[in-house]
Amino acid sequence: MGFFERNRAALADRGIDSSRLPPGQYFTERFPVLHVGDVPTISRANYTLRLFGEVAQERTLTFDELAALPNADVVTDIHCVTKWSKFDTRWHGVRFRDVMALVDVAPIVDYVVEHAEYGYTTNVPLDALLADDVLVAWEYDGEPLAPEHGGPVRMLLPSLYFWKSAKWLRGIEFVTGDRPGFWERNGYHNEGDPWKEERYS
Repeated sequence: MGFFERNRAALADRGIDSSRLPPGQYFTERFPVLHVGDVPTISRANYTLRLFGEVAQERTLTFDELAALPNADVVTDIHCVTKWSKFDTRWHGVRFRDVMALVDVAPIVDYVVEHAEYGYTTNVPLDALLADDVLVAWEYDGEPLAPEHGGPVRMLLPSLYFWKSAKWLRGIEFVTGDRPGFWERNGYHNEGDPWKEERYS
């Protein structure tokens, strides 16, 4: 029996439904840290989030303005393209759709580009971001989000591989038509559905 089969069998032994694991994934209780380059350290006091693109008027939010929006908690499974999955992760922030409501988004918008620190980007269909479990998040497991996990603020988009949940989120750009981001232009799949194993292009 191989590693992945043993991992799924261990879940069953613990009474956990192994069907929660997408194909080719393994369960872990750790939260592995994966990133390229240095980990930025940005204080909440200095944090800003820019909302721009196909909007009537762009807006830049401070952390306090973001946190003043209706808060939400989400418990969800997350899946990394490097094949680990972690169950029942706990997040706190604001729903993406409540952030989006702050700007008058043009009806022609069908994609969003998430802009992260150091110029990294990833593209997501707008519809995928409107679900209840999609947050602009600043807490994980009841604590402020650690810099190595994307703090002070990251996207949480659990339906797709986790690179689509940009760490160190600094901008949300509303665009017309698909516009592949840094990761998608450099070998990652354009859609990133873990249930279809859309890891790489």
